[in-house]
Amino acid sequence: MNAFALMAVLPLRLRPVSSLSRCLVLALALGAAQVGRSQALEARVDLAGARLVLAPGMTGPERKAAQMLVEETQKRSQVAWPVSEASAAGPGVIVYLGQREALARAFPDLAGLVVGPGAGQSEGYRLVTSAGRIVIAGNDARGVLYGAGRLLRLMEYGRGAASVAAGLVLETAPAYKLRGHQLGYRPKTNSYDGWGVAQWEEYIRDLVIFGANAIEGMPPRTDDAAESPHFPLPLIEMLAHQSRIAHEYGIDFWLWYPALDENYADPATVQASLKEWGDVLRRLPRVDAMFVPGGDPGHTPPKVLFPLVARHTAQLQQLHPGAKMWISPQGFRGDWMTDFYELIAQDQPWLEGIVYAPQQSDTIEAFRARIPARYKLRFYPDITHALASQYPVPEWDFALAATLHREPIMPRPLDQAAIFRRVQPAAEHGFLTYSEGCTDDVNKFVWSGLGWDPQVDVLQILREYGRFFVGTAEGEGFAQGLLALERNWRGRLLTNEGVYTTLAQFQEMERTARPAVLANWRFQSALYRAYYDATIRARLIAETAQEEAVLAALRRGRELGSLVALDAAEPLLLAPAVRPGGEWRARVFELAEALFQSVRMQLSVPRYQAIGTRRAANLDLIDFPISNVPWLRAQFAEIRGLATESERLARLAVVVGWSNPGPGGFYDDLGNITAQPHLLRYGISYADDPAGQRSPLMHIAPRHSGVSSRIQGPAVARVSSSTFAEALHDQPLEMLYEQLDPRSRYKLRVVYGSEVASQIRLVADGIHEIHPMQAKDLEVRPLEFAIPVEATQDGSLRLSWSRPPGVGGTGRGVQVAEVWLMRVP
Repeated sequence: MNAFALMAVLPLRLRPVSSLSRCLVLALALGAAQVGRSQALEARVDLAGARLVLAPGMTGPERKAAQMLVEETQKRSQVAWPVSEASAAGPGVIVYLGQREALARAFPDLAGLVVGPGAGQSEGYRLVTSAGRIVIAGNDARGVLYGAGRLLRLMEYGRGAASVAAGLVLETAPAYKLRGHQLGYRPKTNSYDGWGVAQWEEYIRDLVIFGANAIEGMPPRTDDAAESPHFPLPLIEMLAHQSRIAHEYGIDFWLWYPALDENYADPATVQASLKEWGDVLRRLPRVDAMFVPGGDPGHTPPKVLFPLVARHTAQLQQLHPGAKMWISPQGFRGDWMTDFYELIAQDQPWLEGIVYAPQQSDTIEAFRARIPARYKLRFYPDITHALASQYPVPEWDFALAATLHREPIMPRPLDQAAIFRRVQPAAEHGFLTYSEGCTDDVNKFVWSGLGWDPQVDVLQILREYGRFFVGTAEGEGFAQGLLALERNWRGRLLTNEGVYTTLAQFQEMERTARPAVLANWRFQSALYRAYYDATIRARLIAETAQEEAVLAALRRGRELGSLVALDAAEPLLLAPAVRPGGEWRARVFELAEALFQSVRMQLSVPRYQAIGTRRAANLDLIDFPISNVPWLRAQFAEIRGLATESERLARLAVVVGWSNPGPGGFYDDLGNITAQPHLLRYGISYADDPAGQRSPLMHIAPRHSGVSSRIQGPAVARVSSSTFAEALHDQPLEMLYEQLDPRSRYKLRVVYGSEVASQIRLVADGIHEIHPMQAKDLEVRPLEFAIPVEATQDGSLRLSWSRPPGVGGTGRGVQVAEVWLMRVP
């Protein structure tokens, strides 16, 4: 009988059954001595001729686990395991799968193998490997699922071959109750909108194999477009399929549902909302929880939002009994946060928990302290954006940031581990990550692995990821390659010679890869990044040399005359006849096409109908200027238009001496980590403050149009004027100068960042107002202010920029690009 013939019967909904459990992992060999243990682990169990035996009475999700185990093994090895129920007769290795008690009852000789110290922990399992049998004994139905996934991750595969290390005894359970990822089927998500049902199930299964126990879908109406040219099915139909798939695997299905209407104080609006949401909920086979964000999108004050969501909770639980409601105060301004904390202090019986989301001004510890213990706390980390986000890439080089932009292919395993270990422990219930496509794929698996075992070595996660998804032979090289891609983004690109080494390593893997690996979208993604990073570095080296040659010619202006110097320098601004990194660039375009074909990744607006360059379409930015050459061209035109030689020479002096503050002066390029000696970072490391809630972040204002209405950097700004330090929420941005001349007078020249319109105030030493709170001019230009002599007569100066308190929203606004402190002659 086909063991999967009965899988059409759906199981009863599984509910969480225990509080947070710590991970217990025992990796013991059957021999007692360490030498014996090493020898046992070197031996392997040949699974090419194995049979899968199921415990009797398996639930639907347990049968799905069996199906997953057989199909994924066959996919990687071409080995097809026969499946039987409650029958262990016959030769060869037997793989037993089921819950502990069911296995012990059906196969008494397994009783000693399935007993272990973690038997009572929800979602846990025991995995034992020996020469003649493999035992996967789950504590519950989900434990069976995750035990099967762990065996798949531990196996080695070849054509007609599959094996696992002998002598393993693994007893493990997850540390966090909730370990999930948002999977929004909508145009904004750079790839998800092109996936069919089969691809969605494959991806959800991949997440489950690595320990995820929840996915979060999105309703048909969000802040996104209603249609995508890539949709294979209407929004509501695919959402129903996502819910069904989660139900079949026995994992939780969450629904992210923003309150988008203008006025929920209007009863008619509330009634229309109840009908709209109810129509969606009726189409879904399973909903375990709903999350209503307070903002991004949404703009409803808490005193209106709470009663609205209370009514939606009643409807939710009527349509999906047992489902829970969660909310966040995302982007709330100061008075709204006060109301939120007051309301949450009252009894809200309809509310299960609170979500710590992006745009929160409080640290998670302060947030948790204000939330009554009766409400659970869930984390909603942004793992998908490199810029203008909750956790931007720290100190990212302008050349990479301006080209790869906000949503690149971005494996950041070490950064994600730092974020997890800093923030997640305070959100005791767990997490559902914020994702907008599969460009953050590696990050999802890092979070799932850490959610199961917070102490696990990140490299171990990457090795299992590489072996399982790319191939046993390629797994180690691929895992190390992912770490190398993250290192590509450390420090200044111009001096990061490791970028070329990373590409050479991936090229070697590319040359020796099997056709299946070359067609693998995860391999293609990493390869795209390796070629892209190297292309940009080659351009940066060439364009930097070009800029230096131009400046060298301009410095002879007083000797040769301004117009002669301009004539000598202008040809040097022309693009080179041979494009730097041209062959690498061509390969980037080939890989972009391959990724569209394999996983519907939309890396270009005109080629693949992506919705914008900031939504992963960085193929369109690969030739974007990454030096000051555009600014120099604009300066040439302006200088030639000046009437007199003295005016032209004065402007040439500004161009070649831009960063010169004069004798006894100081210049800081606050967007350049190597040129900001006076910026106060308070000794806080990235691992201590990855969100920049207590220390400044580095950011850029991209100089291309059509990206976002919030990003307005001019097309010809200097790099130094397009990069800046910023402080979030109500934190000041501060600089400290010491060992100044107390007898000198000073003036300040400053260029403010141009990305976000905001008000800004500057104070010296906490008492001297240099300029009052005023609207920040988005035009990138230097502004000059006098410094009171009283502020520097003690030989030091502390500058502090701030914005109005309690603004809310994204929390951004204090952005300072360049600062000159100059002695007045």
